[in-house]
Amino acid sequence: MDWSNLPDVAAIALLTCAFASVARQHQTRSSKLWLTAWITIGLHFVASVFIPTPGLCGTLALAFALSTLTWAAGLFMWASVSYSQEHSHPVIPTLLLLANTIYIGVAILAPANSWLLTAAASLFGVFSLGLMLLALRRFHHPLRWAMALLYGALTIFLLFVQHRPRDGINFALNAILFASYFACCIHFICKYRRVTAGASITITGFFFWSMVFVLSPSLNAYWPQVHIESEVWNLPKYLVAIGMILLLLEDQIEHNKHLALHDELTGLPNRRLFQDRLASAIERARRTGSQAALLVIDLDHFKEVNDTLGHHSGDLLLQHVAAVFSSRIRRSDTVARTGGDEFSLVLGEPISYADAHHVAKSLTKLLKEPIQLHNHMVQVGASVGVALFPDDAPSLESLCIAADLRMYADKHTAAKSFDDSFFLQTAKTRASSGLSATNS
Repeated sequence: MDWSNLPDVAAIALLTCAFASVARQHQTRSSKLWLTAWITIGLHFVASVFIPTPGLCGTLALAFALSTLTWAAGLFMWASVSYSQEHSHPVIPTLLLLANTIYIGVAILAPANSWLLTAAASLFGVFSLGLMLLALRRFHHPLRWAMALLYGALTIFLLFVQHRPRDGINFALNAILFASYFACCIHFICKYRRVTAGASITITGFFFWSMVFVLSPSLNAYWPQVHIESEVWNLPKYLVAIGMILLLLEDQIEHNKHLALHDELTGLPNRRLFQDRLASAIERARRTGSQAALLVIDLDHFKEVNDTLGHHSGDLLLQHVAAVFSSRIRRSDTVARTGGDEFSLVLGEPISYADAHHVAKSLTKLLKEPIQLHNHMVQVGASVGVALFPDDAPSLESLCIAADLRMYADKHTAAKSFDDSFFLQTAKTRASSGLSATNS
């Protein structure tokens, strides 16, 4: 057994534990797949300890060690597919994992079987090109073209190289590993199009990791007198691990920044971000001599929804209202959740009293329509206060006060477009009928 790999086993185990500790703070689909991949790489180093064992045990250990490297690469690719909403996105990595495992098994266990090697090598091109062509009419992406070209070239290379005497199988196996980790590099370039330390280190690490499988066999074949310690070839692995930890930390920082400025339930800007956007709109209006409008919208029957149907239905109602408001305003405007059932809109230039009141009427009209929450239909309505800068108020604080006062005046007016008892009766009737149906 090769005990010299034990330090690498310990190093990967420590890095995996550090990675798991960081990923636990903000678990995502990608971080879970990355963690699984690093555990798989740990298994690769464990299997490498048993490779020198004579007989079948050493042969199986070699096959397992090489296969786990390709499995880890497949998991890295799967986690970083940039078209993850496409239902077929895990199919290519899965098929490539299967092709890698079959070829490695054949190359190590039956290297003299020429036709079996040829069939195994053809799987890479058949799987990548075949799947791309089958889905071409429905979906295509540059990443799929890149993978099809890469694995098509790998198939051609294997067919030409694998039958060479002495070093053909070695070059073929290293070519598979090169393609696997160069594909990871391409996937991460497509996924993380940002100039950060984490993205740059990870992409660079994957590139050098793939080049290890080009330089190492080339040196052994053509410059055997050049000796490089095995620890040097393992450095790109640790570079990738550090880069991924930085990526997780960067994502967590961005997530925390988002939570600090946005409402967690609706995803809308919260009061803090709303105040900044309103201040910017007022300053822009003051500088250009134009106007800015503030709309404060309060739902009329939100408490009744919570009391009658429960807080979960209240949350669904808030999410529905947020989606309606977001879809009906301009990209230059801002809609925020500034209270429990209170929303605020900042309408920037060009704006006028008529425009602001038209927006207010259209939004309240939408909220008067029945809204389905699970098996219940509710009708809420809203009260709106409209204030314009600088006509109604000369500053941010006074503008907010003016809009609030007009909203409360609208809420207490008797001229509502529907009777307050309508919601309560309708909701209770539907709730009781649903309960009866359940009990029956």
